[in-house]
Order: sequence, then structure tokens, then C-alpha cells
Amino acid sequence: MRPLPPDIGTLTDGPRDAAQQPGRLLLAGLLGALVGVLGGMIGLGGAEFRLPLLVTVFGFAALQAVIVNKALSLILVAAALPARLLGVSFASIAPFWPIVVNLLAGSLIGAWLGATWATKLASRSLYRLLSVLLVAIAVLLVWSHLGGVEPLGLSGVVQVVVGVLAGVVIGVVAALMGVAGGELLIPAIVLLFGVDIKIAGSLSLAVSLPTMLVAFARYSRDQAFAVLGENRSFVAAMAVGSILGALLGGLLLGVVPSLVLVPLLAVLLVLSAVKVWQHA
Repeated sequence: MRPLPPDIGTLTDGPRDAAQQPGRLLLAGLLGALVGVLGGMIGLGGAEFRLPLLVTVFGFAALQAVIVNKALSLILVAAALPARLLGVSFASIAPFWPIVVNLLAGSLIGAWLGATWATKLASRSLYRLLSVLLVAIAVLLVWSHLGGVEPLGLSGVVQVVVGVLAGVVIGVVAALMGVAGGELLIPAIVLLFGVDIKIAGSLSLAVSLPTMLVAFARYSRDQAFAVLGENRSFVAAMAVGSILGALLGGLLLGVVPSLVLVPLLAVLLVLSAVKVWQHA
């Protein structure tokens, strides 16, 4: 394994599992559920809301938080796939496999690059980068849910090239933040390929799962990956809470008007970005 640079050597000194701390595990489950509800109410997994909590509430260092977030995102996407196939049949999404291949051609490369950069960045720089990305996600959230996403009308070679480049960017961002990338993939699929948003949601899962596996494999080569073994019960508690919360959030989808919910969530992301920045 690559030794940790001196300025991020404290990465392995973060939180460790503690059976004697049931309160921490309960809090992990409750906050995981809250994140799941928030994400489910807008049709996303909520990892962008979970990442700041891992840093500011549970005290994980930046890279640790990204790795834990990535593990939880992977669990949630794996759990969401069967449910998604019940709502949107495989037969209805099979004709769109070229779109998945197009985006994967870039996202797999981007995931490896993003994870590599995250492991090499000084902790201070990673905190600040995560803060900037959280603000960017807030802007994208408002634009994609309230501004309206219309297809660009691309075709042929131009569409393929732009799809690969978009995949690279999405893979990098998803790896750096430990998210599945649905908040980026869904509008990208609609913009570039003119696909219905419900189909785009299913296609995004097909892209994000292998993309996350690549980033996860890259993170597994770093010493900071030990955080998962040291916090198994914590990860399990937050995963269970997140899955239950996502199911509840899905049931509440549309109950709160988007004009109210989306701006509130965007403000929450910006405030979270400020808190993460202050850890730098």
C-alpha cells in the first residue's frame, strides 16, 4: 500500500467502531434515515447530504468520509436496483444500452482518476474541494428540478464524444464525493440523449454501479480504506437507516412541493459546504 503523506497521516486516527457506544450507532441510523428520506423525496439517494454529516457530526477525516460514503452509496444502489426494475421493466430500458456504454466509456476512467486524486490530495485541499462540489451540487439540484432540463439535440459522433467527456466528469465527481452520481447522471442523460426522466433514472443506476465499483477498487488500495473495517457496525447502522429512509422518502415523493423542498435542500447543501470548509 502507498504510505500516507505526512500532512494526512491522521486519516487512520479517526472514529473507530465502538460496541460500547450504542448512542453513536443509533444516531448513525437515525441520520441515515433522515438522509434517505430527503433523497427519496426528490428521487435521489441522498449521499450528497450524508457526506457533510460524516465529517461534521461523526468526525471522519475528509478521505475517510468519502470512502464511508462510497461504501454506503454502493449498498444503497445495489438495494435500489431490484425495486427500480419492478417500476421500470428491463425490457423498457434494454433498447437504451448504447447510452449506458457511451457514458461508462468515460465514467470508469473518471472514477479511477477521481479516487486517485482524492487519495493524493492533502486533507485541507480535499475538504475545500468537497465544499466547492457541494455548492455545485446545490446549484445543479435547483436547475435540474426547477429550471427544466431540455435535450440539446446532439447526434452522431458529437453526441458520443460529449457523452464520453460527460462520463469522465461525472466519474471524477462521484469518486471524489463518494456518491452514486445520480444527481449528475440523470440530467446528463436527458440533456445529451433526450431520454424520458423515468428511463434516465434506471439508466443512471446501470452506469453508477460499475462506476462506483471502479472507484471502490481504487480506494481499497489506500491505507485509509481501513476505516471501513474499523467502523463496520457504524456503516451497517447507517446503511439500514438509509435504506429504510429512502423507502419512506420514495413514498413521500411529491408530497412536499418541489418549489418548497428543492430550495430548502439547496440551502442545506450550501450550509453543509460552509461547515466542511471550516474543517480545512
